Amino acid sequence: MTRRELVLRVGRAGGYSAAFSIMRSMGLLAAPPAVPEALRITPGMGKGTKVAILGAGIAGLVTAYEMRKAGFDCTVIEARERPGGRNWSVRRGTKIEFTDGTSQLCDFEEGHYFNAGPARLPSTHQTMLGYCKELGVALEVEVNTSRSTFLESDDAFGGQPIEQRQAINDTRGHVSELLAKTIQQGSLDQQLTSEDRERMLDFLETYGDLQPDHTYQGSLRAGARQLAGAADLTQVTRDPLPMHALLDANFWRSLMFEESFDMQATMFQPVGGMDRIPYAFAQSLGSVVKYGCPVQEIRKTSNGVRIVYRERGVPQSLEASYCVCALPLHIAKRISNDFAPRVRAAFDQVNYDSAFKIAWESRRFWEQENNIYGGISWLTNPNIGLVWYPSARIFSEKGIVISGYSVEPKQFAPLSMDAKLALSRGAVEKLHPGRSHELAKPIYVCWGKIPYNEGSWVSRGQGERENAEGAAYYNGPYKEFLTPDDRIVFAGDHCTHVIGWQEGAALSARRAINLIAEHVRKA
Repeated sequence: MTRRELVLRVGRAGGYSAAFSIMRSMGLLAAPPAVPEALRITPGMGKGTKVAILGAGIAGLVTAYEMRKAGFDCTVIEARERPGGRNWSVRRGTKIEFTDGTSQLCDFEEGHYFNAGPARLPSTHQTMLGYCKELGVALEVEVNTSRSTFLESDDAFGGQPIEQRQAINDTRGHVSELLAKTIQQGSLDQQLTSEDRERMLDFLETYGDLQPDHTYQGSLRAGARQLAGAADLTQVTRDPLPMHALLDANFWRSLMFEESFDMQATMFQPVGGMDRIPYAFAQSLGSVVKYGCPVQEIRKTSNGVRIVYRERGVPQSLEASYCVCALPLHIAKRISNDFAPRVRAAFDQVNYDSAFKIAWESRRFWEQENNIYGGISWLTNPNIGLVWYPSARIFSEKGIVISGYSVEPKQFAPLSMDAKLALSRGAVEKLHPGRSHELAKPIYVCWGKIPYNEGSWVSRGQGERENAEGAAYYNGPYKEFLTPDDRIVFAGDHCTHVIGWQEGAALSARRAINLIAEHVRKA
C-alpha cells in the first residue's frame, strides 16, 4: 500500500482530522511552531538574590521582568537614556548621533515615526506576541507584501517597473505551460502514473491559469490593461511578459521574499511604533532600570560579580550574586573584565554586520496613484535594493517611506551621507517617476555608527541557509556564549538561532533565567 492510499483510506474511515493526524505522523505535514521554553522559576525563589543585568534591550528587559516575578532583586544597567537597544523608533525631536560625530535631528510631523531597528513581528514569534498581550501593547497588521508593489531592473523591460502581480503570475503561467508540455510529451511517464498525469495537467491548468490546450496566453491574475466598468466597458487582460525577459530580470530572490518562513503573512506591528514594546517593559520595571549608565568594568568576586559603571558621570559599583550580560558581544569585549580565556577567545571570532535604513516623509503618492498599501518594491540596484511602504495610518495624507534597507554594501558604506540620500531618492524616482521631489526630511541610520551598538547583528554571511560563515559561528564562539562563565550568563539574539529578531532576544533571556534558577536550586 502506498502512503497516498493509506491516507485516502484513513480519510474515508475517520474524516479530515484523522487524515490530517496520519499525515503529520508520517512527516508529510510540518509540525506546529515550537512553544517558548517554559520558565523553571517559582515565586519567592529569588528572595535575597541580587542580579545585575547589563543592557536594557529586549533580552535585558525580559530577564528583569520575569526574574522580578520570582522575587529576584534585579538592576538593569543601560548606557542610553531610553530602553530598547536596537528597538528604536525615531520621531519628531529624536537626535541621531553617530560615533564619528555626525548628528541629525528628526523633524517629522507629529504622529509620524520611523522604526530604525525591528519593524515587524511574525505570527510565528509567539514569545514576543505573548509579551505584547501581557503588557497591553496594542498590535495591528503590518502589510509586508503587496502584489501592487513594483519590481525594477535596469536590464529588463527598458528599466520600467512592473507590478509584482504581473511578474509572479506570468512566471507561474509560463512554468506551468512548460511542465504541461513536458508531461504531454511523455517525459515524466516514469515519475507519474496515468492517473497522476491527468491530475497534474488539471492542476497546472488551474495553477498557471492555462488555456484548455495548456498554453499560457495571459491571466487576469497578472493585472489588466483596462479595468471593467459600466455599460460595455470590459476588463482587458495584459499581454503576458515574455519568459526570456523575466529570466533576464533576475527578480527571483525578490519574488520569493514573502515565502521566507519569517516573512509570511500575517505580520504585526505595535500601534504607534515598535518601541511601544520596550517602553511597556520599562514602565512595568520602573526604577529597576538605570539609564545613562555605561558599564566600565565586569569583575568576578568570590560569591558573584561586581559591576562598575558611571551614572551621570559619577563612578558607581554594584555587587550581585549573578550577572546577565545582554550587551552586544563586541561592546562587552571592550569593557574591562574578568571573562574566562575561552570567552575572550570567542569574542575575537565574532564580527557584526552594519545595517542601514533611510526614511523620508512624503505625501502618500504610492497609495493615491499606484494602489500600493504597504509592502515592498524591489530593485536590482546594488546600493538601494528596496522601497518599503508604511502600512500604519493608511489613507492619511502623509507617511514615512523607507528607501534603502540592508547590510551596507562595500561600495556604499564610504559614500557621504548626501551621496547616500541621493541614491535613496533616485531609487524612488525609478519606481515612481516625477515623485522623488516630494521626499522630505530624510533620516539615515547606520547601526555600525550608533553608540553602544556599533553593529546590527552578528555576521553570518548572506542568504537564508546557513553558509560557511554561519556554520563557523554556530560551531565555534556561539557554544561558548551558551555556557555560563562562573556566575555570568550571556543573553541576546546572538545566543539563539533567531539572530536579528526580538524573538531571539526574548528566548535567550528565558534560557538565561533558567540557567540561573538551576544554579540557585543547587546552591
